[in-house]
Amino acid sequence: MSTALQKPTTGRRKTSVARVFLRPGTGTITINGRDFEEYFPTLTLQNQVLGPLTVTNTRQTFDVKVLAHGGGVNGQMGAVRMGLARSLIIANPELRPALKKAGYLTRDSRMKERLKPGRPGARKRFQFSKR
Repeated sequence: MSTALQKPTTGRRKTSVARVFLRPGTGTITINGRDFEEYFPTLTLQNQVLGPLTVTNTRQTFDVKVLAHGGGVNGQMGAVRMGLARSLIIANPELRPALKKAGYLTRDSRMKERLKPGRPGARKRFQFSKR
């Protein structure tokens, strides 16, 4: 792999989209121009994002640059994690079995259900009155 940024990989979760750029480096992670620990303040979110790097033992091998938008913090975390796993496969196809076994390549297809016409919510109904 060259030292230039590779073609970005995309990760999606709910309404969040993350474009992940991976290149050989020292292990710095930047999300939307901010440091990784600053962008995801809780340890739980940080560990979730680092999951693909931890499983493949490549934490100190690559520099990661992420552009994430849409959704909330948890959705963006899932999008970043999936994009990172896809980038690692492009960098080294031999990592695919480990990432697949850990479940980082499966797209979480759950989305918010749409509002139905004439109803107060997606599933909610107006109060029923028998008489």
